[in-house]
Amino acid sequence: MDLHDLRREYLLGELRSADLGDDPHDQFAKWMKQAFEMEVVDPPAMTIATVDAHGVPSQRIVLLKHFDAEGFVFYTSYASHKGRDLDLNPNISLHFPWHSVERQVRVSGVAERLSVEDSQRYFHSRPRGSQLAAAVSPQSEVVESREALEAAFAALDKSTEGAGVPCPSTWGGYRVRASQIEFWQGGANRLHNRFRYTRDGLTWIIERLAP
Repeated sequence: MDLHDLRREYLLGELRSADLGDDPHDQFAKWMKQAFEMEVVDPPAMTIATVDAHGVPSQRIVLLKHFDAEGFVFYTSYASHKGRDLDLNPNISLHFPWHSVERQVRVSGVAERLSVEDSQRYFHSRPRGSQLAAAVSPQSEVVESREALEAAFAALDKSTEGAGVPCPSTWGGYRVRASQIEFWQGGANRLHNRFRYTRDGLTWIIERLAP
């Protein structure tokens, strides 16, 4: 496959400073709403990047579950690869790749754990199957086989029949408090539109970046 001459123009929209709100969380809410209206596949799906103790970066896709002026929330196993990374270095990057509408959003910030109460409340709001899977999966660890996972799932399902699934102590949420948020809109002739919000105390500085 030869990708050398693969080209396409980005002509679906423009982004000007006059289009932007003062607060990037409000701008993100506007774009997220539009992503659903324009039927983007899985708008809350985001790539998150962390760094391990040796400075090696790692990326994976998780689902955004809540956002507001306080930050961006997702849930995972604290014992997973990303959980161990964040224990050592809470700096994190989020990326929303809305290719079909020629938009991207990048978030840089620091991840902090949610309270046990908030994590448990969300855990028990999930479908029972999702609760069971989170409880039996040693996320990021080597497992013997798919059959072993399914057997553990079935065993826990049976042992907790008629009762709630206990939330594992190693499972919970993170809130990412942003220090920078960038909005990218594709432009003709590769003159893409990029605006970066940078936190300055209680306010945000907005700057246009070169494509």
